[in-house]
Amino acid sequence: PEHLDRRGDPMNTVIVSGRITNGPELRYLASGTGVATFIVATNERRDGPAQLSIERREYVPVVVWDRLGIICGEVLSKGTQVLIEGRLQTRQWDDDRGNRHFKTEVVAIYVEVLSSPAKRREFDKALALETPADAR
Repeated sequence: PEHLDRRGDPMNTVIVSGRITNGPELRYLASGTGVATFIVATNERRDGPAQLSIERREYVPVVVWDRLGIICGEVLSKGTQVLIEGRLQTRQWDDDRGNRHFKTEVVAIYVEVLSSPAKRREFDKALALETPADAR
C-alpha cells in the first residue's frame, strides 16, 4: 500500500486494529497545529483449558497530528473500528510532587476506517478534499 512508502524507521512500526473507546479529543496548539487523541480497544481471544475461551483486552492510546489528526477528530467517533499504523513513543514528565510519569502511545501516520461503509466514505472523502494549506 501507498502509506508504507512514507514509513519512518522500520524498527519502530506498530499496527493496531480495534474500536475507538471514546470520541477523539481534538485540540489545536498555539501554532495552529491540530492534534487528536483517542484510545483504541483491541481484543485477543485464545482457547484456554477445558474448551474455555480466554479474552484479553488492551487499551492503546493514539495521537494523530496535523491534517490527519483534524480529520480524525472531526469524523471518527466512539465505536468506530479502525486500523492504525504508526510508531511507538514514550513520553516522560515529572508532576508537581516530583513523581516521574511515563506514557507510551502510538503516533499514527496512517488511519483506515474498517467499520460501516458510510463512515469509511465520509473519512475517505475528507482525506481527498484539498485544503488551502495543501494547495501551496
